[in-house]
Amino acid sequence: MKNSSSVWHPNTQMKEWSDFTNISKAKGVWLTDSKGNKMIDAVASMWCNVWGHSNPQLVRAITNQSKISQHTSMFNLTNEPVEQLAKSLIKISPGMYKVFFSDNGSSAMEIAIKLSLQYWKNIGEKKKIKIATIENGYHGDTFGAMSVGYVPEFFGKFKKQLFSTIQFPVPNNYRFPKKMTIADYQNYCLDKIEKRFRKKEDIAAFVMESGAQVAGGVIIYPKGFQRKISQLCKKYGVLFVLDEIATGFGRLGSMLQYDEQKSTPDIVAYGKMLTGGYLTMATTLANKKIYDSFLGEFNEWRHLFHGHTFTGNPLAAAVANENLKMYKKNNLIKKIQKTSKVFEKYYDEISKIDYVGDIRHKGMLMGIELVQDQKQKTPISPEKSINKIFFEEGKKNGIYLRTLGNIVMLVPPLAIAEKELDSLIQRAIQTIKSAKNQVI
Repeated sequence: MKNSSSVWHPNTQMKEWSDFTNISKAKGVWLTDSKGNKMIDAVASMWCNVWGHSNPQLVRAITNQSKISQHTSMFNLTNEPVEQLAKSLIKISPGMYKVFFSDNGSSAMEIAIKLSLQYWKNIGEKKKIKIATIENGYHGDTFGAMSVGYVPEFFGKFKKQLFSTIQFPVPNNYRFPKKMTIADYQNYCLDKIEKRFRKKEDIAAFVMESGAQVAGGVIIYPKGFQRKISQLCKKYGVLFVLDEIATGFGRLGSMLQYDEQKSTPDIVAYGKMLTGGYLTMATTLANKKIYDSFLGEFNEWRHLFHGHTFTGNPLAAAVANENLKMYKKNNLIKKIQKTSKVFEKYYDEISKIDYVGDIRHKGMLMGIELVQDQKQKTPISPEKSINKIFFEEGKKNGIYLRTLGNIVMLVPPLAIAEKELDSLIQRAIQTIKSAKNQVI
């Protein structure tokens, strides 16, 4: 059947998707389609929704700002909402000094990469030209982001066009060498990083997601792993760059993961939940050392040649400001820490499903890995798209789910009520059970 939509939808196998569910209304954690069917938004509209849909305070912030100015350039100009937002972000971000605004997470990471490489050139260091990362990380879909976050399944077709990076293994509590403990493997990973740092002084920056790898399969770092990498970077003169686009602002249970992990970066990127999930905006923050290296006379050409049309958009900044006020007023981080314990009640029930291999959970993020054989840990790989199967089965159970390969992800709006989270998890469990015959 010919696809009925004129939109080129992301990450869908075209022949499998004859049409697309049309969402006509969204309120709270619920999505309602054009036929009146309701689904719990279990992916927080791609991991960005904080307060649920149609929140009157956030809508009011956008409406009020729209009556003042909708968009003005940040080239030689500024606006009050974005100035206020920058001050608020610096206030909550230990060690950071200036904020560079962009439109989305991929762009924020492109900026971080450019800052990292140009910093060394600006201070006269020509040898620092390489970017180091950890395997299976994900930082976006643009070319620089694909290079530093190279997931073969996603980006293999572009490998020859991407710039080379130095990749190191990452400890995974579910999959690690048989002759090692997870502690042994973590030490092995860290030792490989230090040996390479010591061998050659050509690495400009080490780039990693903060707290966990999300799109790479919900890989939550062992305690101390990120902090030790930050210490190695400081010891060997490598810039430490963190991606908190999907993991910060409460997703993993703390406002900033780098603060929880005691691993202050030189550069950090925020996005997704910055505006509560209502408008597109991202930021790249840098410390004073980085910022000062870009200061100079015009003919020194130290400045960063980078800018977006909608950089510092006042509508997005206004709703982000309101969002941050609501975090504080509603004590959201403590609420998340309490609500996230609801997930723990279902560990046993989920683990008893005979094709569940592993459950990974932190804060308001859960990944459920599905396997053909629990002893061998063989991932399921049906002929049809797992994502398509789980979307259709989830819809029958009143839940909107997306999978990443053989990982079922539960990423609810952060302010979800405990009873709503109970319902979400129960519906997800029913979907996993009812989908079995189609994927095994």
